[in-house]
Amino acid sequence: MAQRKKKLTEKRIRESLVKQLERRGMSAEFYEDLINDYVHYWNLKKDLLADIEDKGLRYETINGNGVRVEKANESVVNLQKTTSIMLKILTDLKLKEPIAEPENLTDGYL
Repeated sequence: MAQRKKKLTEKRIRESLVKQLERRGMSAEFYEDLINDYVHYWNLKKDLLADIEDKGLRYETINGNGVRVEKANESVVNLQKTTSIMLKILTDLKLKEPIAEPENLTDGYL
């Protein structure tokens, strides 16, 4: 039976980051603040992706002179910046590569 992929949620991301920090013995409040920042940017990233999905890379609008013009969707650039910040936070948390969970020795064959 194939395992269903769980939907990524703010709660699951937060729990995963906290768990990874705990495995590294990093429990200072400073790290919790960085996790909060990461989750904030994760939510922002979702909004930017939704805007790009809705408007596309470029969209039409009417400028101040009443002329219809095509503009680049600023969410594309902001998505790149947001993703860079998220990666920087992971680097600051020393979580570039997650630590695997310890194997449960009671599972499987002995």
